[in-house]
Amino acid sequence: MKESLMILVAGPYRSGTQDKPELIQKNVQLMQEVALEVYKLGHLPVLGEWFALPLLETAGSKQIGDAVFNQIFHPVAVQLLDFCGAVLRVGGPSQGADEMLKVGLEKGKRIFYSLSEIPMVEKAEASLAGE
Repeated sequence: MKESLMILVAGPYRSGTQDKPELIQKNVQLMQEVALEVYKLGHLPVLGEWFALPLLETAGSKQIGDAVFNQIFHPVAVQLLDFCGAVLRVGGPSQGADEMLKVGLEKGKRIFYSLSEIPMVEKAEASLAGE
């Protein structure tokens, strides 16, 4: 592959956490670790959380699932898909991540279910080889 893609890494945020911050952070950490691997393949990874969380704080969201949260959190990721060429689904069950897949398909984006499906960008191969 010659050109890199912006790839939305979609996984659980709240799912299975009972909204416990330490479990939510584990979910985010998994997505960020996968994002690093996507980057190493020569692509630009993004998480909806990277955009939504600062906006939520600035907009005055007081807790996960409040009105402000619901107006921003998933809609930001859906809008972000307009700029992405693909979606990578990671982690366990998640309605939100599944929604990103559905919207990605509707918008004609490539869908990946594992890192091994993502092609390496040719220029990244050369730089990783030390050339």
